[in-house]
Amino acid sequence: MEKKRIADDLEPGPTPSPRPVDRFGFIKQDQTNSPEGITKSRSTHEREREERRIRKWRKMIGVGGNDWSHYEKRNPHVVKRRIRKGIPDCLRGLVWQLISGSRELLLLNPGVYEQLVIYESSASELEIIRDISRTFPSHVFFQQRHGPGQRSLYNVLKAYSVYDREVGYVQGMGFLAGLLLLYMSEEDAFWLLVALLKGAVHAPMEGLYQAGLPLVQQYLFQFEQLVKEFLPKLGQHFSDEMINPSMYASQWFITVFSYSFPFHFTLRIWDIFLYEGIKVVFKVGLALLRFCHDDLVKLPFEKLLHSLRNFPEDATDPDTILPIAFSFKVTKRLEEFEKAYKKKNGEGSHLGSSSTKRLQSMKSKSLSRINSQVFKSKFEQDK
Repeated sequence: MEKKRIADDLEPGPTPSPRPVDRFGFIKQDQTNSPEGITKSRSTHEREREERRIRKWRKMIGVGGNDWSHYEKRNPHVVKRRIRKGIPDCLRGLVWQLISGSRELLLLNPGVYEQLVIYESSASELEIIRDISRTFPSHVFFQQRHGPGQRSLYNVLKAYSVYDREVGYVQGMGFLAGLLLLYMSEEDAFWLLVALLKGAVHAPMEGLYQAGLPLVQQYLFQFEQLVKEFLPKLGQHFSDEMINPSMYASQWFITVFSYSFPFHFTLRIWDIFLYEGIKVVFKVGLALLRFCHDDLVKLPFEKLLHSLRNFPEDATDPDTILPIAFSFKVTKRLEEFEKAYKKKNGEGSHLGSSSTKRLQSMKSKSLSRINSQVFKSKFEQDK
């Protein structure tokens, strides 16, 4: 049976009328909105400071990222500090690929993405097409029906659903892929998605999207325990009002804060998340609750739930929230709560923290070679 992309048969819709956009490409909803929604002229001092910052980053990563590995090994504390301050937007796409391990996956798997997009079919194709318009609908890149942005998003999601048929496609994955496509090509975005879900550098995230969302359930359990420990008064108030994390925090983990938070806030979290791992999501979640603590503990159920789903503007200022997030030391407690969760649910030891550590230390090259061998064998059989 001949295989082809069904997206090629879709005619692009009319181009939306030009409207004012912010510096990230999102249509301005309110001309008098927040500072991030409006491009303001910067002072000469600010521009010079940003240029110096970019020069430091360029020197650190080298041409095309060639010096990154060497610099990161020699100066890990400098790298961590600079990433926490924010990666320059003009270098963000390249740096994300370097710190996630996806660049190595791409180089060691030439031609695989093209094969997945063009010659393979997916059971999720219609579902992906249906959901595409829901991903960053206010961004100019994704606005045109079946336009370049939506086609690229379709290709990446379809390719991943073929690459990992066990996971396939889940709606929240669109926000991950969409965010990546704003900073890199289709193929680069695909391999970064693979790096995240398969665990090229940090623990694999595929459990967030598997049937039953097993990793979401674990993370929500861990987060609830952290709230009780670090914010006991609020944790008790949540219990009294019968509020649990599944009512407000699921999307934090599934989309890594890319679903309903201001874009500048999301980007700063992603900078750190790609370098430090999923613990950052827990830390930022705790920071949001601590920042709004005094208001939240006074609210009854309906208002409390609304507030947890709609944080005020000052609570999404990364320069305010991230220092609070970094003050939480959660690594050991997360490991302990993971063990408690798996013991409670009768999961085997092969899913325990030792397995997680082994996955975290997995080398990108080993993962890439395995994937290359699998696809080479598969495509040779299809010839």
